This record gives sequence, C-alpha cells and structure tokens, in this order.
Amino acid sequence: MKKVFILILLASVGCSSVRIKDVDKEEGFAISNYKTFGFFQVDAKGDAIGPNYSANLDLLKTAITRELEAKGLSSVSENPDLMVNIGIAISKEVQTRETSFTNPGDRMAYMGQRNYSWHAQEVVVGTYKQGSVSVHLVDRSAGKLVWQATAESVVPEKEKNVPPLIEEGMKSLFAKLK
Repeated sequence: MKKVFILILLASVGCSSVRIKDVDKEEGFAISNYKTFGFFQVDAKGDAIGPNYSANLDLLKTAITRELEAKGLSSVSENPDLMVNIGIAISKEVQTRETSFTNPGDRMAYMGQRNYSWHAQEVVVGTYKQGSVSVHLVDRSAGKLVWQATAESVVPEKEKNVPPLIEEGMKSLFAKLK
C-alpha cells in the first residue's frame, strides 16, 4: 500500500509540484516603480532549523534575486527601495485512508466464533513533509507591505531534489508579480 501512496503522490505532484496561493498586492502597486531590493535578516530557531537550513536559505535567496533582477531590480545592501521578507514553514503530514468492508485485506478473517465485529477506521499509509514559502515585498520608505504570495509543495526526501523545487517554486511565485 505504501508503494501505491508514493505513486499517487508522485502523480499528483508530477504535473505541477508547486501551488501558488495568497497572492495579494497593495492598490496601485507596480514592480516597475522600484529599482532596488534587499533582504530582511532571517531569524530562525528551534525545529525550523534542519541540517541543510543555511544552504537551502541561500538557494532561496539566490532564486528570489534571479527573479527580481529579471524584472529589472538590482540587489543592494544599503537603502533598497523594496525589502524582501521570507517566511518558511514545514510540517510533517500523515497520509491516511479509511478501511472498507468490501476490501478483503481490511476485514478480519472468520475464525469460527461469532463474537467479532468490524468497523471502518483510518489507517496510516505514509508520511511526508509539506512546506510553504511566503515572500513579502515591503516598501522601505513607506514601511508597508505592498505585495505578498505563498508557494506550497511537498518537500522532497532527497536533498538533491530541493534546489530544482526551489527554482520551480520561485519562478511560479514571481510569475504572479506584475
């Protein structure tokens, strides 16, 4: 059953493994009104920091820089027009299914006694990590949020698959930035 879950998971993320949601912008916002950007300092502690946290954060900043530069902005360290805030959330999720009396593997075999019962229940078929990255663009001079969006995806188990996912996620997310 675990193999079936993995195949379903791969099929569902194979077409588009990143979902973009919560895209919102300030009225009158246009990226063309800005020339430079910089990053807020990212402070993370506790369970948020994994063994590859720093490397993956650098990959994320590089992908964001590439996307903003493609839109005509330049990265600067002092007095940028836009500040970029990155929020990262990762949660462990459990995949379940409900047992069915019509499935012979789900019901117990008759053992010669008549005092048994059967009821449907949820059984765990797998676990995975769900991750989301929120990007907020803040107008530094006005001190207000002008654009935000969130990218969500299943986090790959193999670290070698994370960089392409970050690239895909940031391309999809910044395609919404006009």
